[in-house]
Amino acid sequence: MPQAEWAVMTVALRHVYRPRGAARQIMECRASEVLLSGPAGTGKSRAAMEKLHLMMLLNPGARGLIVRKTLASLGSTGLVTWREHVAKESITAGHVVWYGGSPQEAAAYRYSNGSTIVVGGLDKAQKVMSSEYDVIFVQEAIELTVDDWEALTTRLRNGKISFQQLLADCNPSTPTHWLKARADRGDTVMLHSRHEDNPVLFRPDGTLTMVGRDYIGKLDKLTGVRHHRLRHGRWVAAEGLIYEEWDPAVHLLDRFPIPDSWTRWWSVDFGYTNPFVLQCWAEDPDGRLYLYREIYFTRRLVEDHAKHILRLVAPGGKWREPRPRAIVCDHDAEDRATLERHLGMSTVAAKKTVSDGIQAVQSRLKVAGDGRPRLFILRDSVVERDPELEEAKKPACTAEEIVGYVWDNKDGKQPKEVPVKENDHGCDGKRYVVAERDLGSRPRIRVL
Repeated sequence: MPQAEWAVMTVALRHVYRPRGAARQIMECRASEVLLSGPAGTGKSRAAMEKLHLMMLLNPGARGLIVRKTLASLGSTGLVTWREHVAKESITAGHVVWYGGSPQEAAAYRYSNGSTIVVGGLDKAQKVMSSEYDVIFVQEAIELTVDDWEALTTRLRNGKISFQQLLADCNPSTPTHWLKARADRGDTVMLHSRHEDNPVLFRPDGTLTMVGRDYIGKLDKLTGVRHHRLRHGRWVAAEGLIYEEWDPAVHLLDRFPIPDSWTRWWSVDFGYTNPFVLQCWAEDPDGRLYLYREIYFTRRLVEDHAKHILRLVAPGGKWREPRPRAIVCDHDAEDRATLERHLGMSTVAAKKTVSDGIQAVQSRLKVAGDGRPRLFILRDSVVERDPELEEAKKPACTAEEIVGYVWDNKDGKQPKEVPVKENDHGCDGKRYVVAERDLGSRPRIRVL
């Protein structure tokens, strides 16, 4: 086999994949746990799935698993790469056939040689965790808890391949994250994936392709922690991070039915060139807040946002969820008047003092005596991803803002007094609703 090429050939098909850097290293690694760490666009998922596909082809009767925290997110990301790039020739030739699952069996790709790759999410874990595997691939392992990870390792005992392996990829997070700690201890082999490994972006001689010049040029314009993580793949915390208590594995939740008895709160941060942000929060009987719907979008008028909101909460004029106790807005009088007119509801001005509002949010993010914090975000809260923000590699929801929300210590400012006024629109909205709930008087709402 040529040094720079991995290929599998049969009479019916020829599939070629030429890995570089960490993508090649993972092909040769037999460690029981191996993690491909790096920014988006380096080819991490492709490399891991190419190895999984190769192992199924070479080992008749083997069993693999492709899994993510939620099945819905896997279907919109990893399985697209699988179908269009990794297993395309095998699927077209009929060597790999999709089985949609049944009450007894999980959905899977079935190979003509008897191998199987099960597909699932840990939000529906019963079927995928009731079987045994030779290789498991976890996409975006940063979403998992350590309990999820350790549970998966117990499923690696099928014995059809000479070694059993848990493969995973992730984007870098904070240096204290449990995945990084696991790698630092030597429990997991971490391979560092770079943009230079991706042939779509860089030629073998290290020069940029046309696509690469555009993509890398945008990443090079990023600053601070986002530049470190998204361009260079470093496990770093933002200097002066405001919400140090934030942990995606704790504060991000899968969607669940929200009882109508729970109090609702809305917060709004106006914007046009910057994002307009609407956040819909539910408060449970113990006072915990859950962000369950979010509009985070640029270049739309307030009246258009208002019409969109009503289509979501009251299609055909009939409300399908409780009305909010308060709609807490920033202080733009014209935008507030427009929003009130088109929603048919009044709003209240947000409590704009920053320091006490931030402290109130920090307090809610801390894990309380019952083992749970007092503020959560549901993973699929964002109604519509803004392609302009994604193209610019800017945060496209509140959860993505938090890791770069930092104190402004420039120009002699007192430390931990004022946040940097950039990419803070969702964090402002979150602060508005927490300050209204925890620091202000109970509001009133009236229908106009």
